Amino acid sequence: MSRPLHRGVSGGVSSNRIAESSHYSWDSQMKDKTEKEDVDKTRYSQDHTSLSSRFLVGLLFPENSPSKCGIGENGFGSDPFNMGNSRSRQNLTLSFLKFSLILIVILALSGSLWWTISISNSSRGNIFRGYRRLHDQLITDMLDIGELSLGSARLKELEFCPQESENHVPCFFNVSSDPALGSSDEEVYDRQCGQGSSQNCLVFPPRNYRIPLRWPTGRDVIWVANVKITAQQVLSSGSLTKRMMMLEEDQISFRSDSLMFDGIEDYSHQIAEMIGLRNESYFIQAGVRTVLDIGCGYGSFGAHLFSKQLLTMCIANYETSGSQVQLTLERGLPAMIGSFSSKQLPYPSLSFDMLHCARCGVDWDQKDGIFLVEVDRVLRPGGYFVWTSPITNAQGSRRNEENKKKWEFIHSFAENLCWEMLSQQDETVVWKKTSKKDCYASRKSGPSICSKGHDVESPYYRPLELCIGGTRSRRWIPIETRTTWPSRSKLNSTELNIHGVHSEDFAEDALRWNSAVRNYWSLLSPLIFSDHPKRPGDEDPSPPFNMLRNVLDMNAQFGGFNSALLEAGKTVWVMNVVPTSGPNHLPLILDRGLVGVLHDWCEAFPSYPRTYDMVHAKGLLSLETSQHRRCSTLDLLTEIDRILRPEGWVIFHDTAALITTARALATRLRWEARVIEIESNGEERLLVCQKPFFKRQ
Repeated sequence: MSRPLHRGVSGGVSSNRIAESSHYSWDSQMKDKTEKEDVDKTRYSQDHTSLSSRFLVGLLFPENSPSKCGIGENGFGSDPFNMGNSRSRQNLTLSFLKFSLILIVILALSGSLWWTISISNSSRGNIFRGYRRLHDQLITDMLDIGELSLGSARLKELEFCPQESENHVPCFFNVSSDPALGSSDEEVYDRQCGQGSSQNCLVFPPRNYRIPLRWPTGRDVIWVANVKITAQQVLSSGSLTKRMMMLEEDQISFRSDSLMFDGIEDYSHQIAEMIGLRNESYFIQAGVRTVLDIGCGYGSFGAHLFSKQLLTMCIANYETSGSQVQLTLERGLPAMIGSFSSKQLPYPSLSFDMLHCARCGVDWDQKDGIFLVEVDRVLRPGGYFVWTSPITNAQGSRRNEENKKKWEFIHSFAENLCWEMLSQQDETVVWKKTSKKDCYASRKSGPSICSKGHDVESPYYRPLELCIGGTRSRRWIPIETRTTWPSRSKLNSTELNIHGVHSEDFAEDALRWNSAVRNYWSLLSPLIFSDHPKRPGDEDPSPPFNMLRNVLDMNAQFGGFNSALLEAGKTVWVMNVVPTSGPNHLPLILDRGLVGVLHDWCEAFPSYPRTYDMVHAKGLLSLETSQHRRCSTLDLLTEIDRILRPEGWVIFHDTAALITTARALATRLRWEARVIEIESNGEERLLVCQKPFFKRQ
């Protein structure tokens, strides 16, 4: 019976010994075995108490090599520590080890003391916060794991919100929730996100809600039950484009009728002529592609410009009823809640080619002209500000002394902003922002240039600044010198260098997205057309007239998903969202002639419920889970459910582990979910979900 070989014994010798003893009788073997076990017990204890000592001494005293050791009669090498001087060497080794240990401890303590003294108080705070962040993240992850480990049967489905939440928008003052609360106009309009602003319940659609009509029919006709508006609000006067709608039984139809103008087309034509163009079809040649429409009415101005390849983003205050933003989105046009009150808009400086205000309700003369300064910040060099208001009518009967003072202040302030007034006709005025920075130095009065600390290129709801921003940006490029649309979407190497992006990376990103969009559409088309039976009066949709119109990209990166959809001929528009927790590529996206916004996904998105047909998120789960989260993945999915239309689609593209987690949580939202493998990347998955159409009983 053989034993494991000890150190220092060659395999050849031991094998010879085993071979020589193979002819022993059974009794002899048993006797030898007993004797060997007695000896082994003694040696085994000695070996394990001084194993590390013998190894170190072997290094220190090479003369005690195995070649000088004899072979015992039991077939194993004799131990050199059993010699006469073994005890003294063992004592020397232990002393050496004690000395080494003491030396290491001294060096460690000295290094730790020096490091502690060298770091600053702020560094200590960062380290402590980093530890707390890791600790909190671990707790959150353990809770998620614990919840998922209970199995799908224990994942309780979320309850439905009460009926008054049908049009609820977190982070904004919802008058309907508590009309007794008093607040100023700024408190009503301003975005106020804090603890408790999110809601973990599912928002029911209105009782008579119907799936919106397919584009482009849905641009001109919407179901009245889908939005919160009264017949009086439909028929009442207000913004120019509010007058262009008619109530017809259960539908609202938008027409080109107006009490002021022959129609929105004539109004757009007038603006083009005031700029010096033949008609609105020449806006693109003049460098105009993106328009910010302030207080847009119900989006008729943007709807008309869309046919001219212009992309108009509507912003308006939060409204409990008759919301401009809600109706504009219901028509399949870009819109979001935003206001000129006390905070900067969540857009970078130099973002839009034109700003438009037709009776938009903003008092431009208030607060020393700070709202006009914000217009100047987001307007590109050479861009246009179009303002239609009774205040500008110099010879009309509506002119009074108060309006005269307002107009004089605004006219003078615009000159101090280095704006040139191109034309004034009836109630409409067009200004052009300067393309030359040296104009600001030649002014006698007016707002100062923002200091470096206050000139933030991409603010996120920062307080308004009464100083001129954007002048330090490398993106200060006049609109007339920019590449015109659609070539503008493909930035050249010089433009990409401004954003710190290599041409190769940009081109590779475009190729990936073109392939991804083809795969998405081949995947979704059968689902859309088979899972949605034809409704009465509907015909089978033929591309590009499909059910998808409003698309939200939650982690837009370079805007590649948006660009690929346009190249594929899809008649969609995309809200490109750049998370505040990741790299800020929003200036690049806007320079491509697309629209987008900065957003913190632990807060509610500034939109009404049921406003998007598809929500897309590539890498968002990985990005958010790598941060110190104030919210959970369930909070994120609940917010997606709020802004997603019934029968709308969600596509997650992320790591397999995160997709598994999201798939389990999707069951709590009652989504139909399918996990799809990606052949080109075995570590990632697609999660395709559809929101059911629930009706209140």
